[in-house]
Amino acid sequence: MDTTGRRERAVGSGAARVAGRTVPGARDHGARDHDIPGTGSDRPGAGGRAYPAEGGEAAGQPVYKPLWVEEPARRRRMPDPVREAAVRAVLIIAVTLMQAVVAFLCTLAGSWLAFPMVLSSVGSTVVATWAVLDVWVTRQVWNQRHGVVSAPSSTARALRRERRRARREQRTAERTQERIRRQGGAGRLSHP
Repeated sequence: MDTTGRRERAVGSGAARVAGRTVPGARDHGARDHDIPGTGSDRPGAGGRAYPAEGGEAAGQPVYKPLWVEEPARRRRMPDPVREAAVRAVLIIAVTLMQAVVAFLCTLAGSWLAFPMVLSSVGSTVVATWAVLDVWVTRQVWNQRHGVVSAPSSTARALRRERRRARREQRTAERTQERIRRQGGAGRLSHP
């Protein structure tokens, strides 16, 4: 059967495969040559990738490629305090812009509300500037405390050193307790 016959059978069958399942009554109007196995670039040796037939190709049903392929994120997620500060700054900036637009429109309309809105817009601009600076300061503080900063003033190195020392002491105490348990309590002065 040629490509046209396969497409007509896939489209005209009254069922479409969605996420590996057949949905009765659904019609696949978007079938293309490369969606149908054995045609186009998905054939082995044609430079494409052949997808395994989950019993569908053997039974005469087309096997479709996934809609998307998961890709890892290009950038790491922002730390929680930095993200919270950024969200706060975006909200404050949005309110400030709305106030500025209302103040401008009230000024054009000659409304009595224009003067109070201009004053509040000026105040909101100061608060928005502070919010943006807060994001920057929060990010710097987080990097200083938790990040790997190769600067002599970085406290991250000292904090990591303290955590390593605490873990080492904890492991030593656990080993001592384990040794005492294995010896059957011979190291204890009194038996309960």
